Amino acid sequence: MTRVERLGPANWNEFRDIRLRALADAPSAFSVLLIDVQDAPEEHWRSRLSTGSPVLVVRSGGRPVAMGGGFVPEETGPMSVWGMWTAPEARGEGHARAILTTLLDHAQERGITTVELHVTEGNETARRFYEDLGFEATGEWEPLRTGSALRVELLRRVR
Repeated sequence: MTRVERLGPANWNEFRDIRLRALADAPSAFSVLLIDVQDAPEEHWRSRLSTGSPVLVVRSGGRPVAMGGGFVPEETGPMSVWGMWTAPEARGEGHARAILTTLLDHAQERGITTVELHVTEGNETARRFYEDLGFEATGEWEPLRTGSALRVELLRRVR
């Protein structure tokens, strides 16, 4: 059984390690590049875990092998899922589903009815995974990041 854990500021080094690993493994999946954050100080990582918005991991052998987070709105509005990634050696084990389901439960517990995320154009595996969990394409496209030829589409799930 996959066990999902929420990281807090004391786990900043684990968050840094898995985030940097994700950015190195899948640069076309994220709006941030490894070079932009690889030398970020401890406070950067601690502050990302101090917002009240969940950052979740799944561990294998004591170290995080999958992650995902959700930006929870301060007032009303959708929760935005970000940073979904599973290490290559841990793919296909249901970790992403466990993390995303936990994030969706988190939104529901807070009365948030709309959850959004972006999927990179051409990443059909991720798109099918998100659609299987009820996300629908919006047709709203934007560049992955400034200067990138890659685009991402906004997907939305409304309950």
